[in-house]
Amino acid sequence: MFTGLVQGVGAVTGRHEVGAELRLTVDVSALAPGAGGGPFRIGDSIALSGVCCTVVELADGRATFHLSRETLERTWLGRAAAGTILNLEGALRAGEPLGGHLVQGHVDGVGEVTGAIDPRGGGELWARVPPELQRYCVEKGSITLDGVSLTIAGRRDGQVRIAVIPHTAEVTTLGRRVVGDPLHVEVDVLAKYVESMLAQRGL
Repeated sequence: MFTGLVQGVGAVTGRHEVGAELRLTVDVSALAPGAGGGPFRIGDSIALSGVCCTVVELADGRATFHLSRETLERTWLGRAAAGTILNLEGALRAGEPLGGHLVQGHVDGVGEVTGAIDPRGGGELWARVPPELQRYCVEKGSITLDGVSLTIAGRRDGQVRIAVIPHTAEVTTLGRRVVGDPLHVEVDVLAKYVESMLAQRGL
């Protein structure tokens, strides 16, 4: 479980295709003690731009993750190359504050930037959400884009509007995104649970 409060960013330092799967190596030194995360061990979970991934190797501030075919089909991580910058967050530990909202790291779909923001000043980020996820998007509700916990400020034509403050633009990858870039979308899990329970009641 995660909070959607990004603890740092890190660059992809290597990728190795293993059949239909992928091993991705990422610089996770931003998660060192004092930066809100770490130390990490093999088997721990780290969210890579919102995707919950398991550490399979650790060396010199770099972690390697084995991405399954399922992960590659549901996310844009298969496009990540050396130098790609990812948002990083270590899994929530017992006793730590929940500062964002409950984020599973289970991506529901891939959206797209339709309106970019200033990398320092922030501004209004517009993102297109896959049609099957739009019913979970409500004004003032929570949404996770590339692992960042955000509040929906408005909706229009299948898009959500996010008011991004300068701090968030600077310390996450959102300020680097341009129109057309993909975004991992995870909707509020509470909304999905409510929908499932009402459906079972025939409502």
